[in-house]
Amino acid sequence: MIFRLVCIGCKSEYSLDEMVYHCRKCNDLLEVQTNLEEIKKSINKRVLASRPLSVWKYAELIPVFDENKIVTIKEGGTKLYKCEKLAEELRVKRLYVKNEGENPTGSFKDRGMTVGVTKAREFYVKEVACASTGNTAASLSAYATKAGLKCIILIPHGAIAIGKLAQSIVYGAKVIAIKGNFDEALSMVIEASKSLGLYLLNSINPFRIEGQKTAAFEVCEQLDFHAPDKLIIPVGNAANIAAYWKGFKEFYELDLIKNLPEMTGIQASGASPIVQAIKKGRDSIKPVKNPSTVATAIRIGRPASWKKAMMAIRESKGIAETVTDEEILSAQRLLARKEGLFVEPASASSIAGLKKLIELGSIDRDEEIVCIATGHGLKDPDSAIKFYQEPIVIEPEFKMLKEVIEG
Repeated sequence: MIFRLVCIGCKSEYSLDEMVYHCRKCNDLLEVQTNLEEIKKSINKRVLASRPLSVWKYAELIPVFDENKIVTIKEGGTKLYKCEKLAEELRVKRLYVKNEGENPTGSFKDRGMTVGVTKAREFYVKEVACASTGNTAASLSAYATKAGLKCIILIPHGAIAIGKLAQSIVYGAKVIAIKGNFDEALSMVIEASKSLGLYLLNSINPFRIEGQKTAAFEVCEQLDFHAPDKLIIPVGNAANIAAYWKGFKEFYELDLIKNLPEMTGIQASGASPIVQAIKKGRDSIKPVKNPSTVATAIRIGRPASWKKAMMAIRESKGIAETVTDEEILSAQRLLARKEGLFVEPASASSIAGLKKLIELGSIDRDEEIVCIATGHGLKDPDSAIKFYQEPIVIEPEFKMLKEVIEG
């Protein structure tokens, strides 16, 4: 058997044919484990080099059994930008940004959704659902409509960026806003999946991770089959950092790379339960009751995948750090004005984290560093308008134009 579904806590095993999200014995999360010795027989550098970058380039490493049910909008294959001007500004030698905003719906979520919605089709479900701060909703809405499935979205009322909300509405999802935060929305949608038979596609779904891990594969290939010294990534509901670590480990065990990176997780200071647990040496998080940050995509006080994230950071000998909203917005500006990359505030937290860690002396300036930008700037246009300089308004007279330009 190539794939197994295993509890990360008590190691109980479940059938891949079951729609299960938590261990029935200890309530811990599940993960897909892969028999990589079997995979070695069919995948190597030469085989991979012959295929274009995409999520499904790595089909042998993804637990999908009926290729006719694959739901894809050509996700993955995002660029890894060598950021020389930004590196010079921060005084580091080798800096790259993986721009996941280039995915079809503008965020990394598409990597997980192509696999998750494909599994929904394999399970013959008719209705899918998620709770979201925006990007998951946009992605699931797109892939559900592509697959011909009904889609239910729960969002925190008044706390979702307009660009993301617009996507879910246009794709035709049923969007329900609750008068509460993301954590409450997630609890409700989990209950709905149990009692109403909806297929849950939040990141606690173990198949989502199997799509998201392909970004780590791409980073390795884009760096000529090696991993960076450090990978710096925003942390919200916390599955993505675990997905990258899983991907790096799988490539390492397949002998496709010879090194593993240190995983660095960045949270907003107003929503940082994982960072606080790492820094204080705790084995579990203390949820933040009312998380607050301009970076709406990571405004999560009780991350569902906190345990997986902490395991990734600690196993990789990595670190975790917080950044303020001011540092996030400054980094968003810096990346745009130095490299021409416009990312949403949550994405910019990786750049803000890098800058802070350099100032703290926690990063060697000679290291090779990859920062992950998780979503496009147009996901959250309100932030750009609200926090930055407004247009200069003049009468339609050349004299006034000349004064403004020269002034």
